[in-house]
Amino acid sequence: MAKIFCVANQKGGVGKTTTTVNLSAGLAKLDQRVLLVDLDPQGNATMGAGINKAELESSIYQVLLGESDVAGARVRSEAGRFDVLPANRELAGAEVEMVALEHRERRLKDALAAVDADYDFILVDCPPALSLLTLNGLCAAHGVIIPMQCEYYALEGLSDLVNTIKKVHANLNTDLKIIGLLRVMFDPRMTLSQQVSNQLEQHFGDKVFKTIIPRNVRLAEAPSYGIPGVTFDPSSKGAQAYIAFGAEMVQRIKTM
Repeated sequence: MAKIFCVANQKGGVGKTTTTVNLSAGLAKLDQRVLLVDLDPQGNATMGAGINKAELESSIYQVLLGESDVAGARVRSEAGRFDVLPANRELAGAEVEMVALEHRERRLKDALAAVDADYDFILVDCPPALSLLTLNGLCAAHGVIIPMQCEYYALEGLSDLVNTIKKVHANLNTDLKIIGLLRVMFDPRMTLSQQVSNQLEQHFGDKVFKTIIPRNVRLAEAPSYGIPGVTFDPSSKGAQAYIAFGAEMVQRIKTM
């Protein structure tokens, strides 16, 4: 069975897409079979994996509405060596159209069940809002990876997200749990970053991943080339950190 993980945070600009794309590539480098699911209408994960969202014949939009299956819509990221269930702006209309459908919060879960045996990991890049799309991701997942910057506002948003995950766990998906918090865009020179990082470790203990992703120019440049940062410059500190994070994820799964 594939392990399905949402990369989620209600706050925008915290590195969700960067984490999803580079963790996918990092796991692929460790010979894991990976499917990246782009649940964001902006389609940034699709583009970051090297797939032109303007040329898609079918996407996750058709999958959620039952007009296609995952096997028919997925595309191979040659740059990252993983599969992608891509998204484009069509997906923005899916929320309105899904409201009238049965089991609307389970559409993604039911669709992924058909390809469960094809993958070791399925990673879902969620939009920065608690929408019906995010709810589909949370209902399909075994766990949530929360990327966050070590700053004050990030702590404020974290409590809201944890409460949301608890509600989904109680009412819709009893398998759902927080896998861990990933510190991203970390600048060790900033005292505040160190303080927030220590607070996270004190409060969440072993739920905080040991790997820390540094602020890194090469990771930021990679999407403009349509290549995951892990492949774009494997020797960069950011790429090395995501490969280490992939290895930590594989180990954490063994203990689950």
